[in-house]
Amino acid sequence: MESSFPFGVTLAVLASLIIAANALVAGAVLLLIHKNDGVGLCFTLNLAVADTLLGVAISGLVTDQLSSPPRPTQKTLCSLRMAFVTSSAAASVLTVMLIAFDRYLAIKQPLRYFQIMNGLMAGSCIAGLWLVSYLIGFLPLGVPIFQQTTYQGPCSFFAVFHPRFVLTLSCIGFFPALLLFVFFYCDMLKIASMHSQQIRKVEQAGAMARAYRPPRTPSDFKAVRTVAVLIGSFTLSWTPFLITGIVQVACQKCYLYLVLERYLWLLGVGNSLLNPLIYAYWQKEVRQQLYQMALGVKKGLTSFLLLLSARDGGPEGPRESSCPITTISHSQLHGE
Repeated sequence: MESSFPFGVTLAVLASLIIAANALVAGAVLLLIHKNDGVGLCFTLNLAVADTLLGVAISGLVTDQLSSPPRPTQKTLCSLRMAFVTSSAAASVLTVMLIAFDRYLAIKQPLRYFQIMNGLMAGSCIAGLWLVSYLIGFLPLGVPIFQQTTYQGPCSFFAVFHPRFVLTLSCIGFFPALLLFVFFYCDMLKIASMHSQQIRKVEQAGAMARAYRPPRTPSDFKAVRTVAVLIGSFTLSWTPFLITGIVQVACQKCYLYLVLERYLWLLGVGNSLLNPLIYAYWQKEVRQQLYQMALGVKKGLTSFLLLLSARDGGPEGPRESSCPITTISHSQLHGE
């Protein structure tokens, strides 16, 4: 099908941008972890890693789509590819949930936060997250009702996975997680509102304001805004794909696979490109670290260009003028 060539080009560009953007954010967060040793930054790093793996996973589909006619792939190989894509997407979504819960815990229990969310707990959460993600991604390979009975290439999500799999994910995972997001965010807004009222009362007290130290730092409340943007982009990206997949299950005569695979699936995958852009813009510490990295690259390029220009001058230094210089003595100057 010739129509798959534009889709393949779009997929290739999207995969390249996802890998580049998330690798850049991952490098910035690694430097921040080295400086600050923050547990919350580990979740941000995990999000960048999950989105990078998703970009790598979908890049494996590009060759099939760009070949004309599209090159058929064995069903087993296609199933494995889509399982890795689904696992990476699930890890990205679950990490957004984990970040939301981490910020909720930091605001809800500020005095006990570092006792609860220590390094061991964070590592256990991340390990469990990846285990659940791969169980979700490879679930259709072990459950026959989630597989398509017939397979016709090229490799795509609905070429091997039945829409019933999307229905199950939506009912068990997506919509309950969305309700949980709403609960977390509403409760965080309530706590933030109460906290701002406490600050106003203390500031009005005058002298007490100098002795008072708010138990929650402003960075926690700035993180609420970042979590809200992450949740909003996640919802807008994946909801059309999941709802249309449910419609496809309910209406067998409605052939919506082309819309699902060409447009709505790409919209959901595009969420992995939005995540690093959100952190690069909304998270101040990540933005500052990226700026410092850019300055370092600029300084390195400047030093390299100066070194090249110095080498172009030759090992003996700058060349002297070929014009002879006449020396005039003191007696010749006065006509003696």
